Amino acid sequence: MTGLGAQSDIERFRAVICRRLGLHFEDAKLGFLNDVMQRRLEKLRRTSGDYLQELEDKTANGELSPLAQDLTVPETYFFRNIEQFRAFQEVVLPERMRVRGSFKALRFLSAACASGEEPYTLAIVVKETIADPTWDVSIRAVDINPAVLEKAKRARFAPWALRETPADAQRRWFRPEERGMVLDEAVRTAVTFEARNLAVEDSELWQPASYDAVYCRNVMMYFSPEQARALVSRIARSLMPGGYLFLGHAETLRGLSDEFHLRHTHGTFYYQRKDGPERICLTSDNVVPRATPVTNEITVLAEGWVETIRQASERIEALVSAPVIERRPEHSLPSSWDLTGAFDLLRSERFGDALAHIRRLPAGASGDPDVMLLEATLLAHGGEYTAARITCQRLLAADELNAGAQYVLALCHEGLGDSNGAIEQHRVAIYLDATFAMPRLHVGLLARQIGDLGLARRELGQALSLLKHEDASRLLLFGGGFNRQALVALCEATLRDCGGQS
Repeated sequence: MTGLGAQSDIERFRAVICRRLGLHFEDAKLGFLNDVMQRRLEKLRRTSGDYLQELEDKTANGELSPLAQDLTVPETYFFRNIEQFRAFQEVVLPERMRVRGSFKALRFLSAACASGEEPYTLAIVVKETIADPTWDVSIRAVDINPAVLEKAKRARFAPWALRETPADAQRRWFRPEERGMVLDEAVRTAVTFEARNLAVEDSELWQPASYDAVYCRNVMMYFSPEQARALVSRIARSLMPGGYLFLGHAETLRGLSDEFHLRHTHGTFYYQRKDGPERICLTSDNVVPRATPVTNEITVLAEGWVETIRQASERIEALVSAPVIERRPEHSLPSSWDLTGAFDLLRSERFGDALAHIRRLPAGASGDPDVMLLEATLLAHGGEYTAARITCQRLLAADELNAGAQYVLALCHEGLGDSNGAIEQHRVAIYLDATFAMPRLHVGLLARQIGDLGLARRELGQALSLLKHEDASRLLLFGGGFNRQALVALCEATLRDCGGQS
């Protein structure tokens, strides 16, 4: 590591990177930022004051590309997250061809395309899907780094870049040359590469209704929340009505935008702009519950998850010395309505009384998101699964990316004995909020039940880590009356039963 620069210089460096590139770094990354800045100063033979001033005054625009390269690590290969390309091939292309049939033209954008593997994969999928040569399909690929764009244009790749490429696609679209693989000319010419900065307004790149689908994967994870919201707004503007957006597998639009529907097919998540032709929302909530509940020595799903936890807790009672009910959460859930009485009843596991309490609130309360979520949770705890689902759907109509509502829908699947549907619905909640402990706990318990011990160990391990830091108000709402200690002890005991270490 090079010598540590002045703290004020590092803070200025962080601020200008955020403003000009959209990249956000926490305090823990200040040492990394210092290393990058020192390397650039040594290479350019500049003082930190002059260098930072030029970045701030926008007189060093040519410096943005090498900075972006040093500050991000673009890992890319053909058919990365192949489930997304299957959804693109089997859902997006057929639908957009139906919508655009009178024009026979499709437009796609690969944002932050790096060395080209992503847009070239799109081109391969298009060529293997659309047999009619009269269709006009264009694929635009942009990145801030001219060096990687030049590499993309050469279209020569190491065999490692094809590690997820189906064998027939390798044979059809690549030829070996020396120690690399060269892409077929028909695919190369289908993609146009340009240098663009996604962190700034660009009226030409983001023209209204320009694209049928945008791939913008593993970009916003580097952006500040403000820059991410601005980028999503530009993408939404540039998509045609009903156009699609693909993000990285760990990225969501939760808290960033309400302009998209969440889609879940092919084992992956993606988004569709809301003001397009409506399709059925293919989330796991469309799975038809099985009529016969599944039982075993740990879980009786038909009796509801609260009873499941209660039964399991009998085995670990000796591990929990504190009372099962947390009487005072660290803080209460925000709401426009006074829900104190309902939560007091919830703490005492008087679910029916709590439900009656919130139903006595003024008529306007029924449309409040917090009231709807509490009502749906109480209905699920009481076994009123149809009513709980209806309430969740009302909430999701207003806030489609509400992880709590997706979680309650999963409880309804559990209550109806639909293990597979419950697991898939819990995955939606996990995708929307990776810090949400309860759906991971449930997936672990369900996986243990159906004998998938690997999945059980993985999810229970994640749940155990998250439960120790889970917000107390969320435990109160979703914990079924059981406190942090009881849930942690259950998680540890089940993890040991599955052959894991707690």
